[in-house]
Amino acid sequence: MTTTETPLAARLVTQPRRSAGARRARARRALVGYAFIAPAVVLFLVLGLYTIVYSFGLSFAKWNGFSPTWEWVGLQNYRDILYADPRLAPEMRNAALNTGIAMVAVSAGTVLIALPLATLLNSITRLRGTLRSVFFLPYVTAGIAVYYAWRYVLEPDGAVNLALRSVGLGSLARPQGFLADPDTALPTLIVIMIWGSVPVAMLLYLAGLQAIDPAVMEAAALDGAGAVRRLRHITWPLLVPITVAIVLLGLRDTMQGFQIFLIMTNGGPAGHTDVLGLKAYQQAFFQSLSPTLGVASALGWLIFVLALLLAVANARALRGQR
Repeated sequence: MTTTETPLAARLVTQPRRSAGARRARARRALVGYAFIAPAVVLFLVLGLYTIVYSFGLSFAKWNGFSPTWEWVGLQNYRDILYADPRLAPEMRNAALNTGIAMVAVSAGTVLIALPLATLLNSITRLRGTLRSVFFLPYVTAGIAVYYAWRYVLEPDGAVNLALRSVGLGSLARPQGFLADPDTALPTLIVIMIWGSVPVAMLLYLAGLQAIDPAVMEAAALDGAGAVRRLRHITWPLLVPITVAIVLLGLRDTMQGFQIFLIMTNGGPAGHTDVLGLKAYQQAFFQSLSPTLGVASALGWLIFVLALLLAVANARALRGQR
């Protein structure tokens, strides 16, 4: 009796010890994990959450960045941007119009160029990888260096004017340069932005095309559907979710980005390339000691709301395609 009960009793005693040891081991592993992520969490709280709350509060005040106190003005900064300030409001409306034109043109141009390129690459069996790398070069090249290179070729004596004159199209050349002409400055920047956004869109389309079952395309070909009909009735409907994502990326990058406008034209000539992101940057850092940091913060939050609305619209569009 005793010999049979002893092992059972020993197991009953050691089982709680083992479970307690396992709990301690799990706690140690959890502490190690928390220790590794703690710096990132602290960095986010300091540089992320704190700055978000700070900028939101600043949007309701006037401050020049140096005075010891803020002047609380409530919603006045938002009213000045939208309609109240007779000098600022027209500039913001002009920047909003330019931003809207660029958003629509860049998104549409990217889709119209990237899809045919992806279809062409998908039909090529030889040198596909090489051509894919060549088409992807504009995206991996450093943006600032590319912008300065474009400025150089678009100058009055640049390569573009020289090429137009050499082929007998001198009437299309711009003596003051394409970026200094009010009629061509914004369209030129739109073309450059499309040139930079096509590579990623093309790769997304190419991945979507390669995911389509070849049997479906073969069956459509056997039924007499030509290349155009297959693209319109089979390929395009299957690529609509990818198209929605590409359009959203184009809208977001054009609305929030302003580096190309800052480096290549700085909003000129005469405000013809002003966009909302550039205006926020200028209001924050290029107004001397004027208390415009609150206006810049308010404009930044308005841009954020627009981006959020675009994200919601994109989510609904994707849900509708499902």
